[in-house]
Amino acid sequence: MEIVLHAFNGILTILIMVAVGFYLERKGWFSEESVALISRLVNYICLPTYMLTNILSQFKHDQLISLSHGLIVPLISMLTGYFISIFLGRMIGVPRAHQGIFSTCVAFSNTIFIGLPLGIALFGDAGAPYIMIYYMVNTTLFWTIAFHDLATCSGTETPLFSWKTLRSIMSPPLMGFMLGVAMVLLEWSLPEPIFRSFHYLGSMTTPLAMLFIGIAMSKTNWNEIALGKELVAAMLGRYLICPWIVFLIIPFFHLEPMMEKVFVIMAAMPAMTNTAIVAKSYGGDYKYAAMLTAVSTVLAIVVIPFYMWVVH
Repeated sequence: MEIVLHAFNGILTILIMVAVGFYLERKGWFSEESVALISRLVNYICLPTYMLTNILSQFKHDQLISLSHGLIVPLISMLTGYFISIFLGRMIGVPRAHQGIFSTCVAFSNTIFIGLPLGIALFGDAGAPYIMIYYMVNTTLFWTIAFHDLATCSGTETPLFSWKTLRSIMSPPLMGFMLGVAMVLLEWSLPEPIFRSFHYLGSMTTPLAMLFIGIAMSKTNWNEIALGKELVAAMLGRYLICPWIVFLIIPFFHLEPMMEKVFVIMAAMPAMTNTAIVAKSYGGDYKYAAMLTAVSTVLAIVVIPFYMWVVH
């Protein structure tokens, strides 16, 4: 019961910040330019500095090397979830134009904008490196396999690997994480004024990210959301199939208990918001993608406490 209460408290903390963003957007505080600015601040300043200082403060050389074996679990679980989502989509008759969106929403989770802040609220800063391991696999597969599928199902033939996908994979948060890893392995450190400045900048990650989510949810037209077999199947895939794939495979690997818990919770995060962005850029049904993402975000309020109870 204490674990469930802790999970509810973590989610409530996040929801209050989301509600502030939602309310202020409805009050007209944010223009399109200010929303874009928040997104850029989080992606290009706050997240990279947070990951860099977190890695430098949390790990030593030998500890970091021991983390690398954990990459195999999210890799196997996401690929398995993706192929199951393709089979599930065909079984229920998802239209060709929606297949890429459906599979992506099922198989890949929002590890950064929701997963990282919520994971820190639930596990503390000690859980952040494990979240980033999951994120490395998640973002690589999204910007290769899922990106290719989203474009193809929208009628655009796109190569599976290209400079564009490479640039998307090598995002600023991932670069901050990798720089931190390199500095720990080389046993380098930042000068104290720089480290403290980066630490303060990184501490803005969670509130700004949650404001952004609240703004995005405020723009969602909830009247257009209709319960149907595709929505139900996508939510079952996102919140039932994918987390339990992780549960089934972790006994075969000797992971740290914290890593196991983080991987399960990350697998139970909402669908990636980038799905709608990519679908729109290729002329796909971005409203369908936004609908699946919005519903999965709301359902997380119920799902995350359940999985926190399960992993404990």
